[in-house]
This record gives sequence, structure tokens and C-alpha cells, in this order.
Amino acid sequence: MFRTRRAAPSPGSAITSSPWILVAAGVVVMVVLLVVALGAVRGRRTFPAQGPTDPAMSLPGLPVTPASTPAAPGGASGTAARPVAPGLSPRSTVLPARPTPAAPTGSPRGDVRPAPPAPPPPPPPAPPSAVAGRYGVVDTFDGGFIGEVLLVNTGRSAQGWTVRLTFPRGRLVTAWVEGAEQGPFGFDGRVFTYRSGVDLAAGASVPVRFHFERTGTTRPDTCTVDGATCAGL
Repeated sequence: MFRTRRAAPSPGSAITSSPWILVAAGVVVMVVLLVVALGAVRGRRTFPAQGPTDPAMSLPGLPVTPASTPAAPGGASGTAARPVAPGLSPRSTVLPARPTPAAPTGSPRGDVRPAPPAPPPPPPPAPPSAVAGRYGVVDTFDGGFIGEVLLVNTGRSAQGWTVRLTFPRGRLVTAWVEGAEQGPFGFDGRVFTYRSGVDLAAGASVPVRFHFERTGTTRPDTCTVDGATCAGL
């Protein structure tokens, strides 16, 4: 009998019958290629050449108000240094503390001026006059009239007097005192004034008379004796 010889399996048929071998081999190849590629990239990385750095630009310092620092042990007080802004020159300047101005006093030399003296009190008002007057009309005529102020001294001693009358207009012809020494008188166009020549005795009376023209009325605007209003108006 002849034995039939089996053909030996070929390597290709073994790989074909086991596909996981192909997958594993492919994964290994890919890992190897990845490692090689990463090494090549790292070896080729270049960095740009760094040129000389620009020198720092110095800017003018900013004004900073000096701040007082707490006193150091032993009673010495420190001074505040100017802070340096970022990017500026590292130089610092120590500013001296400004002295506090002294408070102003009453005078440039510091002297205190005394208060001015108080004004003196006003003098007391004069007592009212004892001489009283009463206005009246003695006679009237075309263009004028004659009036009088009858004066009476109600006091206990002799006293002088002053009569004043105000008219809106007119002209004074003359004025006199009946039965007594004459005194000075005047008229400025509106105000008639007569002052006594002698003092009027206590309890006595005397008429002061005057002749006016073109007044337009026999009634004066005002009539006073020593500042007091006459009666009879």
C-alpha cells in the first residue's frame, strides 16, 4: 500500500487562519513609526534668536504727597519715600516734610489787640420846654394876612424860646414881638424862624406877630415852639 503524504501547512496559510496576528503586527509598526516621528520633530524644533533687549525707558516721576511714617522706637520719626510706579526708574526721592503754617493771630507780630472802647451812651433827651404857643390870625386882607403865635411860660423860671412856621410859599414882609424886646428872625422861602431877644418870665405871655403875602392860605403847614406843636391848628 502506498501512503499518501500530507502536505505541510505553509506560513501564509497560518497567518491567514489567524487574523489577529496581522492586527497585532500592524499596531506594533504604527507605534514604532509614531515614536520615530516624535523624535524627529523634537530634534528639528528651533527657537528664534533673541536680540538685545531694549533698555528700560525712564519716565518722569509722578508727584506724590509725602506721608508721615509711624515713629520709630526711641522717639525718631521717619520720612516717607516717593513710591516708584511699575516700569519707571527705580530711583526714589525722599521729600522733606512741609512745616505746618502757624495760625494767624490778631496782628502780624502775634500781639493781641485790645477791643475798642464802647461808644459813650447818648445824652439824655432835653426836658420839654415850659413855653407853649397858640397859633391865630389877627387880620386878613387882599393878598396877605397878619398872624401871631401867643407864647405862655408855664414854668417857674424865665426861659428863652424859638418859634418856627412852615408855609408852602409866600413872602415875609415883617415880624415883631408885641410889648417885648425884639429878637432875630428870618425866612428862607418856606420856613419862618423867630428867636427871643430876652427870656420870657415865669407865668408871662407875649405874642409874636408876622405879616405874610402871597401864601395862598392863612394856615401854616407846621407851627412849633421849642419843637412842640402849637395849639390852635
